[in-house]
Amino acid sequence: MDGSKRWWALGALAVALLAFGLDVTVLSVALPTLAVDLDASTSELQWFSNAYTLVLAAGLLPAGLLGDKFGTKRFLLGGLAVFGLASVACAYAGSAGMLIAARAFLGLGAAALVPLSMSVLNALFPGADRARAIAVWAAAMAVGIPLGPVVGGWLLDNFWWGSVFLLNVPAVLAGLVLLAWLVPDLPGDRGRRVDLPGVVLSSASLVALTYGLVEAGDRGWGSAAVLGPVLGGLALLAGFVVHQARAAQPLLDLGLFASPGFRWGAVLATLASFAMMGALFLLPQYFQAVYATDALGTGLRLLPVVGGLLVGVRVAEWLRPRLGARVLVSTGFVLMTGGLVAGTATGTGDGYGYAAVWVSLVGLGLGFALPPSMDIAMGALSPGRSGVGGGVLQAMRQVGGTLGVAILGTVLNAGYRGGVDVAGLPDDVAAAVRDSAAAGVQVAARVPALLGSVRESFVAGMSATLWVCVGFALVGAVLAALFLPREAQDVAGAESGHEFVAG
Repeated sequence: MDGSKRWWALGALAVALLAFGLDVTVLSVALPTLAVDLDASTSELQWFSNAYTLVLAAGLLPAGLLGDKFGTKRFLLGGLAVFGLASVACAYAGSAGMLIAARAFLGLGAAALVPLSMSVLNALFPGADRARAIAVWAAAMAVGIPLGPVVGGWLLDNFWWGSVFLLNVPAVLAGLVLLAWLVPDLPGDRGRRVDLPGVVLSSASLVALTYGLVEAGDRGWGSAAVLGPVLGGLALLAGFVVHQARAAQPLLDLGLFASPGFRWGAVLATLASFAMMGALFLLPQYFQAVYATDALGTGLRLLPVVGGLLVGVRVAEWLRPRLGARVLVSTGFVLMTGGLVAGTATGTGDGYGYAAVWVSLVGLGLGFALPPSMDIAMGALSPGRSGVGGGVLQAMRQVGGTLGVAILGTVLNAGYRGGVDVAGLPDDVAAAVRDSAAAGVQVAARVPALLGSVRESFVAGMSATLWVCVGFALVGAVLAALFLPREAQDVAGAESGHEFVAG
């Protein structure tokens, strides 16, 4: 394939992935409106998000398998088309049940889009070019995350709630046209058998684990509704591993984890995702509780995370030939550690400028750590297995991010609820204040003396939560320094580079 056309194909992928990034956060902006217009209960509001998350988790490995078997391009286009149609269905859903169903189909499209886009990168960009391509891939999704609240907030102020879902459609249409034109046909291995028991076990285990971890943030770790799915998911995962070791043609070649590149690249990408999801979980609540920002203001204040990430990607790309991936990834986790430690010193009287500095430092560290880690992992995959391998990598990041939110939510809630002063308030009002800082701020509009306690308690809880993130970032720095290969093994480049590199 012509060298310049590869980069245009990457641009088409970036446009498609922008829709995925936008959807990650745009729903949160619309929830208050959906609660009123669709008469949605609290449980239904949770399922607007959970239906998408669970189907996404269940579909990652099967989607990768189907792409490897029947051809990556057709399933990538199919996943993007499903994502676009489901976005339209979300926009015109007439009831909470219809919206939940449409969100589930949205997760199905995303399950094909994310791992198969990585598979395309692995085929088109062997060797050193792949690192740059993965950096663009990661940045395209990251840019959509703060843009979701920004654009979604503006749409809700000017149009009906369905417009926040139609936001995906232009990016999907452009992505479909450009990908169909620019991405070459990447043939699959039609002789490969489908490991149906492996598909069922992997999907069921990821759904159970993800559901349990999502519930942990609301119900606490001791709840039967949490322990049952988590323990069941772990048991199913163990069954999946046993089956893969015995199957003649397994869904996942466990020998892949014998490769230091894939094993440690995937682990470190998961740890980096933990830090990123932790920041995106904490910061919107902080901005709304302390600065009383609306959705638009919150989205704008998240931009330094993406700005830091983009700068980190560019600097890391320049430094990598001189220092190697191991040094860059270790440095990235150290930078994240520094930013997070600075964040623990945040006080209620600090202006946004201080927050912007430490948030930018966390983003800078992510730019150093995440793309090289993913590049090392993807370099260990042959083109014929990059769909399933990409699905495994994304499943680990998905579960890692969900686990991060569950753990951090528990720590944040404990810190906030342990500090907020609800003395003298009626029982129902006190319960609402203790439920969340956002509810506490709303009550404080009627009881002004409460506002200081709500903000101080939230910031104290945030500080404790950031210390947990610091611990994980330090673990990442140590693991990268000790175990990550200096550079990718590049099985993909060795096996397929001659087919796609410009001659």
